[in-house]
Amino acid sequence: MRAVQLLAWQTQAQVVDVEVPVAGPGQVVIKVAGAGACHSDLHIMHMMSDGMFPWGPPFTLGHENAGWVHEIGAGVEGLSVGEPVAVHGPWGCGACSRCMAGIDQYCTDQLSAAGDGAFGGGLGLDGGMAQYMLVHDARHLVKIPGGLDPVAAAPLSDAGLTPYHAVKLSLPKLVPGSTALVIGVGGLGHMAVQFLRALTGANIIAADTRQEALDLAVGCGATSTVLTSGDDAAAQVKEATGGRGSSLPAAVSPMNMRPPGAGAGSAASSSLASGSTGSAGAPASFSKLAPSGAPAPSAAPAAAPAAPVVQLPRMGQPARPQ
Repeated sequence: MRAVQLLAWQTQAQVVDVEVPVAGPGQVVIKVAGAGACHSDLHIMHMMSDGMFPWGPPFTLGHENAGWVHEIGAGVEGLSVGEPVAVHGPWGCGACSRCMAGIDQYCTDQLSAAGDGAFGGGLGLDGGMAQYMLVHDARHLVKIPGGLDPVAAAPLSDAGLTPYHAVKLSLPKLVPGSTALVIGVGGLGHMAVQFLRALTGANIIAADTRQEALDLAVGCGATSTVLTSGDDAAAQVKEATGGRGSSLPAAVSPMNMRPPGAGAGSAASSSLASGSTGSAGAPASFSKLAPSGAPAPSAAPAAAPAAPVVQLPRMGQPARPQ
């Protein structure tokens, strides 16, 4: 089968031919319907080097995956061939206190749980940018309800879960009449707006440097918007909230808040924070977090000179909503 693999750090991914995986005991092979291209894939490709992780290339990229059950290993129950499923991103052991609480991403034994000292599929182990994917433990699969296309479901396993996690933890602050400020309406931010609309009675202010992003936010449920290309972003927030400021500033994409020509952390982002009355943990966005000096990819490894190169967006380019 064909797979998009990273063959060495700081190189472009390449399309290569690999064997179709086989499900062992407790494992499942899925036929991939969709695999999200996350900005952290660019970080992995262009910013990592030997020794930064206990794992490394070669491996198939893709940690936002969904598809259909293709093969079921011995001992797996509750799944049937052809059933649509999504794959949870970071793989946990399922036995520690954090996994038992449903927060596998904080597993205390993740490296041994995923196998081979990796974090999960597409994170050291072969991920979903291929025709088939081996899921090392059936517990990492979530059944997709009828009517939801697995292609559309794939990004929910990361780009959806990240803002959902932040919104869910902040629900006590988001009572009716409160205000949530979503800073940056990119791949994660537009989902944050939707979660806020579905789960809370809060007013939702969306802030971004791009008018098209604000238009998207309104379509996703934002009650008002702030264009942050000028110096009056905080004043706009205070005006929209009757002078009170926001109850929850969620900086989904902080670097989106820079005015043209401004340095990181200056002007609009800091002034917006001063226009808020509360704070809470918020998801980090993968849309514009790369430093301007990110290393350029080196030449493709000599071991695979004929492999087609996959041209993913370079660091610093704006990500589009998934």
